[in-house]
Amino acid sequence: MVKFGFGRWCVVVGFSCLLLVGCAVNSSAGKTLRVATEPAFPPFEFQGKGGELQGFSIDLMNAIASSANFKVDFQSLPFDGIIPALQAKTVDAAISSITITEERAKTISFSRPYFKAGLAIAIRADNQNITGFDSLKNKKIAVQIGTTGAAKAKGIPGVQIRSFDSAPIALQELLNSNVDAVINDAPVTLYAINTGNLQGIKVVQKLLTEEFYGIATAKNSPNLTLINDGLDRVLKNGTYTQIYQKWFKVEPPSLPAKSPFENQTNAVTPQILTSISVVLQAFPSLLQGALVTLQLTILSVVFGLIGGSLIGIVRLSHIAPVRWLARAYVDFFRGTPLLVQIFMIYFGLPAILQEFGLTFSFDRLSAGVIALSLNSAAYIAEVVRAGIQSIEPGQAEAAKSLGLSSVQTMSYVIFPQAFRRMIPPLGNEFISLLKDTSLVSVIGFEELLRKGQLIVADNYRAFEIYAGVAVVYLCLTLLSSQAFSRLEAWMNPIKHEETFKNNFSKSRE
Repeated sequence: MVKFGFGRWCVVVGFSCLLLVGCAVNSSAGKTLRVATEPAFPPFEFQGKGGELQGFSIDLMNAIASSANFKVDFQSLPFDGIIPALQAKTVDAAISSITITEERAKTISFSRPYFKAGLAIAIRADNQNITGFDSLKNKKIAVQIGTTGAAKAKGIPGVQIRSFDSAPIALQELLNSNVDAVINDAPVTLYAINTGNLQGIKVVQKLLTEEFYGIATAKNSPNLTLINDGLDRVLKNGTYTQIYQKWFKVEPPSLPAKSPFENQTNAVTPQILTSISVVLQAFPSLLQGALVTLQLTILSVVFGLIGGSLIGIVRLSHIAPVRWLARAYVDFFRGTPLLVQIFMIYFGLPAILQEFGLTFSFDRLSAGVIALSLNSAAYIAEVVRAGIQSIEPGQAEAAKSLGLSSVQTMSYVIFPQAFRRMIPPLGNEFISLLKDTSLVSVIGFEELLRKGQLIVADNYRAFEIYAGVAVVYLCLTLLSSQAFSRLEAWMNPIKHEETFKNNFSKSRE
């Protein structure tokens, strides 16, 4: 009995030990890492025809996860938002062709390098003047915001830099002849040319830099060791070579075993003092962006008010085809996103005209004002229509009985009264348009939001900078609201009548 009980006890203990060892070995098996990527960088990260993520980086991250026994939940983010997301720990890691640099290594941690790359200059095929980096002096250059290409472009004397949210948009800017060159990662540009998606573009063969991509995590993240272990296994068992040959058709180069900038740290200063200093340094640049935002808003509202007033009046026409045409305009511009309209006007129209052999390009200010004005006109048209219909029909009949024509009745009787009633909704439209100008940043126009994005791309202090941007927008909207309130009070006939009575009473006293 004693021997049996002792043996059973040994079996239980042994089985428990095996379970503990098994749990320790598979501790990461059920773990899921949220991995950020921007799927607009083929052949590294992009969306396939069915919407699924594809590319060298995607295949590699899945292989690392399989090797290290964890799962991956890919999350799409804009490139300039990836590092702030890592800092805020809203994602666990990021694989998005992020070049390992000393400045970035002070903010986040990198895995061992997984790809050897370099920057290249893309130019139009008929361009014979640009032969290298020195030839870019005083040229217009397109770059992707927050990239090493954008940092490299800043060192060119007299350069005019246009920053875009993704590499394909920057290359489209070159294709539309709006810039002289694009500085971008060589593999991405070559892939776009070799797939036939970009006709009439070539690459200056000499690379500007030698760079390495790394998988990024937050500082002191426990996930970094897990990712490095998986990457080591993938490199040793031949999986990396298979993935590399699948996408690039050549043997992969040798890679260093460690990140070239490990254990980088920032100088430690009190957080509140650092935040105040960051905002104060950014404030002059943000004010410049605010002036551009106001310029865009005022021009767009003026043109939108003119166009919207005409369309609103046409919406009340007795001629059915004209009325239907105005309705179609309103439905289209209210029913499609403003962001899409900006893309269609700035990138789409020049591309379509070039298909017909016509060389045409938009100035960014003109394109932004046109897109905002056309969109605003659709909303203002409905405000105008509603304002006109709010006036009693008897007034139009009285005007006609006095011999006024339809145009005179609208100009002198109906519209002035309707305009007073339109001021509150027009004020709302102005404030909405003031904020919607931030969408023009997608075509590289440096208004308030883009200024903030460019600053964040340099110092990675997203919270402080975007908080400063929000405060500036808030000040602009509050000032606009007060201005329209004053205008509404000034145009209020009842208030004028009360003022007249008060003045008349005082004069009699």
